[in-house]
Amino acid sequence: MAKMLRRDSVGLPSEMTSFVGRRHETAGIKRALSNSRLVTLTGVGGVGKSRLALHVVGELRRAFPDGVCLVELANVHDPVEVPSALMAELGVLVQSARDDEAVLVDFLADKRMLIVLDNCEHVLEAAGKVAHTLLSAVPGLRVLATSQEPLGIAAEHVWPVSPLTVPRTTRSGPEGARRFEAVRLFEDRAAAAVPGFTLSEDNAKAVIRLCQRLDGVPLALELAAVRVRMLSVEQILSRLEHRFDLLTAGNRAALPRHQTLRAAVDWSYDLCTEQERVLWARCSVFAGDFDLDTAECVCAGDGLGEEEIFTGIAGLVDKSVLAREDHGSLVRYHMLETIRQYGAERLAEAGEQDRLRRLHRDCYLQLAEQASVDSHGHRQVEWAKRLRAEWPNAWEALEYCFTAPGEAMDGLRLASALALYWVGCGRVRDGRHWLEKALATNPEPSQERARALWQTGWVAFLQGDNAASVGLLTEARDLARQVSDETDLTYVLQFLGGAETFLNNLDRAMPLLSDALSRHRRRGQWTAPALIIFSQLARVAMMEGRVGDAVDLLNEGKAICAAQGERWALSWTAWNLGVVRWEIGQHAEAAAELHESLRTMEEFDDQLGIPFCMEVFGWVAIAEDDPRRAAVLFGAAGRRWQAIGKPLFGFDRLLNWHTQAIERTRAALGERAYRTAEQRGAQLSSQEAFAFALGEQVPPPAAEPKPEDAPAVLTKRERQVAELVAAGRTNREIADALVISRRTVDSHVDHILAKLGFSTRTQVAAWLAKDQSA
Repeated sequence: MAKMLRRDSVGLPSEMTSFVGRRHETAGIKRALSNSRLVTLTGVGGVGKSRLALHVVGELRRAFPDGVCLVELANVHDPVEVPSALMAELGVLVQSARDDEAVLVDFLADKRMLIVLDNCEHVLEAAGKVAHTLLSAVPGLRVLATSQEPLGIAAEHVWPVSPLTVPRTTRSGPEGARRFEAVRLFEDRAAAAVPGFTLSEDNAKAVIRLCQRLDGVPLALELAAVRVRMLSVEQILSRLEHRFDLLTAGNRAALPRHQTLRAAVDWSYDLCTEQERVLWARCSVFAGDFDLDTAECVCAGDGLGEEEIFTGIAGLVDKSVLAREDHGSLVRYHMLETIRQYGAERLAEAGEQDRLRRLHRDCYLQLAEQASVDSHGHRQVEWAKRLRAEWPNAWEALEYCFTAPGEAMDGLRLASALALYWVGCGRVRDGRHWLEKALATNPEPSQERARALWQTGWVAFLQGDNAASVGLLTEARDLARQVSDETDLTYVLQFLGGAETFLNNLDRAMPLLSDALSRHRRRGQWTAPALIIFSQLARVAMMEGRVGDAVDLLNEGKAICAAQGERWALSWTAWNLGVVRWEIGQHAEAAAELHESLRTMEEFDDQLGIPFCMEVFGWVAIAEDDPRRAAVLFGAAGRRWQAIGKPLFGFDRLLNWHTQAIERTRAALGERAYRTAEQRGAQLSSQEAFAFALGEQVPPPAAEPKPEDAPAVLTKRERQVAELVAAGRTNREIADALVISRRTVDSHVDHILAKLGFSTRTQVAAWLAKDQSA
């Protein structure tokens, strides 16, 4: 027989520190438990599975009349002891020789109870067997488990626990950064370690970067926060390359594996099979996410065949070492940076780092060269998306080429093969950096150098650096002739003619472009860059007043694009036709061409082309007497020019139109209204700006609230908080003054900024100052 010594919720510790974030997960897990009798929280070690489970249980206690029982399995080393551990936590005294599971079934038979099985991963089979037995026999039972790997039994609802949310950029001020869970957790724990620590304008960027580098993993953030006792956040950040030596001062009362970062990852490593450990180490060479094909390409060999890689990837996903992400019809995998660094250490210990980095480079060189051949036609958008996804790995491969001895020529080939990414996706700044590095490390005459020279000249032209473009293309012309490369010579002549056009040297430009067009027609191979010649010749025609010729050329280019499924060249041909239509006053036709252009550019996420479209949409708007729309579009375009180079190719004809359009818009709106609308445009996200340019949504009026409207805009308490913000008080000081919690003040400040449309405390102070002077 058995009897229960305790009937209330047992084994549940009180929360010693504040619980941060996880509202969505908490609500979702509660819903899952209402629908499923077994819910397993999975995730990498230190991601916060146990803490989240305890938080959920704390909110669900009253839903279970017979209580909640926490069974901590971390210290259970023998799987046979799992049932007895559960009996011990339930307070069940066994006074017979019956099987432990049978005793548990009898004891729980009429109970309505929640059992939490915490840290199941090292006794996975035993924990799964106990859960299955009890759930099958006890209808009123629910089980919430935490494990790095699912229990793998019928009716299990697996809930992957992700790291805390982290800002994507470092541009957020303190209030904006606090909207993200990782930042709030770090600030809270750092303030506990060093009283008075708070997020400020001075340290916000470093804190955000630290949260990014630590992937938002709570254990890593808490260990880093302790180091604030002796180091600044910037110093901690600078030492993260050695994070396993740095993040060691954990809670002495915690489980041993949660006291240092290395111990936490060691635990995960020890759970893996030998083949999974080898694969973990080899996958550390991937800089970003990757798919199964690239894993097989890079990691196969020396004990791992394709079948072992397939099963190994599945195992590492199950054990939360790899996270899976859906990318359209494909699944890709990635490692958190801490997991990756650990794998890199193991790879170095095995003496495989150089070999794997070379295999990684070979794989991405092959992929890029395949893209350069196969991306002129119907698969172009597919390849552009693939190259965007693979960019972190391509960057790593390029870095290897220019740091490892004897690999520079492959770096030249790789940089050149990535032309669709540099130009088609608008990453011209990155493109110029890597192409110039490739040229500098490969000075010997070669066909590869000739190709890279004209591509670099093309990129410089797109950045508006036309003088440099002419110099590069002139060198490329001489080298192409020297190595007898007629294909590259054709492109050289074409882009040299384009650069001369934008330097207003039409007498030089026209012969070059005409020669290139004849060569392209003879070859009959209309690649994406070749098709740009119709836009280049049309621009010369417009400068010479031959409007009909310009329209005919652009329509011919569009027809060829349509015939062969070419999308990127189509987007720019439509843009040029839109400019021509605007020039001759056909505003509706111009807008139609720009719509086609922008929608196509969006398929490539063309960071160069999208602001070009927004700019000319602005010209059309002011021409049609819609100055507010024009100002918003100019703001959206202006913010994006900074990442490119000179706006509008640095072409004085386009720049003059830009200046005239802005002057007309300012005159129509007045300076203050213009700046407000322009700022609103600059604040639009890429998706919002895209939709606005197409007329699919209109941003709310950016008019600044008047101080006298404050009572209607802000609540009484928000007005009090706003006045203290304006007085220069920190959130902690405001909390003390108003006798409210710091977290409540954080919420009030966020609401104030959102309601007023501001992003900084200084704007709030200036806004209230107007009220006091009125």
